[in-house]
Amino acid sequence: MDKKIGWGLFVGRVILGVIMMAHGFQKLGHMENTVQVFSKLGQPEWLAYVTAVIEAVGGLSLLVGLFVVPSAILLGLTMVGAIVLVKLPAGLIGGFEFPLALLGLSIILAVTGSDKLSVSHLINNKSGLK
Repeated sequence: MDKKIGWGLFVGRVILGVIMMAHGFQKLGHMENTVQVFSKLGQPEWLAYVTAVIEAVGGLSLLVGLFVVPSAILLGLTMVGAIVLVKLPAGLIGGFEFPLALLGLSIILAVTGSDKLSVSHLINNKSGLK
């Protein structure tokens, strides 16, 4: 892979990881509020927990570069949910543009992966897989 592309994917992975991790830990830290918000949206309580864990753990996984592709897929699915279930009625501007950008970045990482400065890269090099 071209070095510039690898560094670009690394930066995107870290940015998406930080954003999603922050959102996930915020939800987990205020679970009662998170459950109430999901309930007001007509969503089941369990979905609030699943979303919070996916965002927190998936974001952390991206940040350290472990399970990048599955984490990006799960985070992308949470963004589809945010767009369809919450943001779509508000339109693009002031509505779903932010989750759409995060979805785009999730799709890029799900398709390409990102192993620059990652735990996965270290593990694969030490085990002789790469």
